[in-house]
Amino acid sequence: MNRKVNSILAVVFPFLRWFPLKAASLRADLVAGITVALVLVPQSMAYAQLAGMPAYYGLYAAFLPVIIGALWGSSSQLATGPVAVVSLITASALVPLAAVGSERFIALAILLALLVGVVQIALGLFRLGALVNLISHPVLIGFMNAAAIIIGLSQLNKVMGVSIGRSDSFIKDIWNVFQQAGDIHMPTLVIGVSAFVMMWALKKYAPKLPGVLIAVVIFTLVSWLTGFERNASARIEQMMTPELRETSSAVTDSERQLAYVRGEILSRHADIKAYEKTGDPDRFVMATTHYEIDLLEGVAKDTENENLKAVRAMRKFVLERVPGVDGGQDLYYQAGKAPPDAKTDGHRWRIKKSSNDKLLLSGGGEVIGNVPAGLPAFDLPKISWSDLASLFSTALVIAMVAFMEAIAIAKAMAAKTRERIDPDRELIGQGLANLSSCFSQSFPVSGSFSRSAVNLNAGAMTGMSSVITGVLVLLALLFLTPLLYHLPQAVLAAIIMLAVAGLVDVKAFRHAWQTKKYEGVTAGVTFAATLYFAPHLDLGILLGAGLAIIIFLQRRMQPRAAILGRLPDGTLTSHEAPAGGDRYVVLRYDGSLNFLSASHFEDAILRAHADYPRASTILVIASGINSIDATAEGKIREITRYMREANVTLAFSSLKQPVREIFERAELISVVGAENIFVSREIALKTLDSRLNTPNT
Repeated sequence: MNRKVNSILAVVFPFLRWFPLKAASLRADLVAGITVALVLVPQSMAYAQLAGMPAYYGLYAAFLPVIIGALWGSSSQLATGPVAVVSLITASALVPLAAVGSERFIALAILLALLVGVVQIALGLFRLGALVNLISHPVLIGFMNAAAIIIGLSQLNKVMGVSIGRSDSFIKDIWNVFQQAGDIHMPTLVIGVSAFVMMWALKKYAPKLPGVLIAVVIFTLVSWLTGFERNASARIEQMMTPELRETSSAVTDSERQLAYVRGEILSRHADIKAYEKTGDPDRFVMATTHYEIDLLEGVAKDTENENLKAVRAMRKFVLERVPGVDGGQDLYYQAGKAPPDAKTDGHRWRIKKSSNDKLLLSGGGEVIGNVPAGLPAFDLPKISWSDLASLFSTALVIAMVAFMEAIAIAKAMAAKTRERIDPDRELIGQGLANLSSCFSQSFPVSGSFSRSAVNLNAGAMTGMSSVITGVLVLLALLFLTPLLYHLPQAVLAAIIMLAVAGLVDVKAFRHAWQTKKYEGVTAGVTFAATLYFAPHLDLGILLGAGLAIIIFLQRRMQPRAAILGRLPDGTLTSHEAPAGGDRYVVLRYDGSLNFLSASHFEDAILRAHADYPRASTILVIASGINSIDATAEGKIREITRYMREANVTLAFSSLKQPVREIFERAELISVVGAENIFVSREIALKTLDSRLNTPNT
């Protein structure tokens, strides 16, 4: 009884295997946990911004999900939390639906984490971890390389200090960034490049030092001491560019209309609840109110799209400020268009945010800004069926890609630690981590390669190291957030660029091509499609996975079928004349016989008969046939009858035991003839040589 209870507890609470903790193990986990936390705090904020979220949401994703992933996963060293690829897919899926960083964008990201968690837990509970094999290795090669390039390029604007558009074409957006080369903010560029070089050098020459943390501390101090950030506020009437005034007014009008429409929607929902409380609501009134809500939601969606386009257009303007004289208000002109006699302040200004008639402008470098101290408000997101439908395909892609990344890392570490990894349990652990990410108001997470490597190399013995990491992030949330205010955005961009630089692996393409050319083609197509469809990365990986499945099915439909010849020493080969001369043909078939390949098998037999019409026997060497289904069984009956009518005998050798049992149950032995079924090819060749008086050489 105790054994059964212990077994149940081990399944429900897999972290019990860590206990009792030994002093040496706890010391090692403490060192590893602190080391990973030093990397995770700045890295998580960088990945939050990659996901389109405010930086501090990365800290939310680096607290509870890290702990939950370790407690319920099967790997003792896997470090769960924000990762680059998942963050990028999150942003690419949500950009068409909401403005980056807006309340709706954040709400959708939280809902996406919920969906990813539910999908992963469902796959784990039903032991469907093998489904990740639908995304083949060549597809993952192409996707990861393209994603790494997209991630790196997506940070260029932050290093250059210019704006980036968010459209349905990532290539177009990046081209627009390069076109702003003349508007580069030099202090931002210097800080971004310097941070990258510093972290790269420390990683290469002093790998034991926390290079990321050192860079963050140094450049935060530089930012604070030099006054790197420069903000201002203005009203629309201070803008001296007519196009900007028009665009700003459009943003304000759309925001007001959106607020009004949302208020009307809430009012209609309140009416429905009031009708329902009457006990006998008027069906016509209820139907009319639901119809009005649908119309209003359509108007809200159209207004959101208009607002999104206007905000993007507004942020592209680069301005110069002419300070007001004798207490007069400052005036802002489009860069290069200020009056010749006007004296500007020497800075370039951009609009960061619009609220009613007020504009928030930035004339210096971008910094993290205020990070709310304390824990997030633990709650579940508001769920609507339309949002669930629009996010489900992305959730499925993230669930699969995130788990593939996590399980690959876990298995790589298990090869060193000799720990047993349970893919289904790991799925559940990752799913619970994503649910906790949703519950703590954050975005989808996964296993991190870089932090897992740091965790392993720092000597982590159990998942307690990740628990310690999560607790340290909690302490940072509670007490250290004011210190992060002056951290430059360019440094976070450099952190991301350095992290994804290792994901670009050109050799992997060459190895895939050398292994099988069609695998190299699959990797190349996935790579090109992911770049082309960006920011819709899910389309790239789905196309690659679809191509891989089509190639797989095509190869299963047409297995290798070769006419064998015989060398002087009796060895069979496909590079000589037929083994039986013109008296019999030896055909080797390397593939299962099923509804996919039955017609191909028939074609191979008929082609052999057409190429060698004088042969009286066709011997099928069946050692490569692992199974036969009902379709193939019927096809063998037909072929045997056709060949018999043409005075040709169909024979089989080297049947595997499961296949021979099917022959017996389906009575194929009596159809083909027991005398035409041989235990081995040697016996078959010897018998045919004797039967047909054919010489052995």
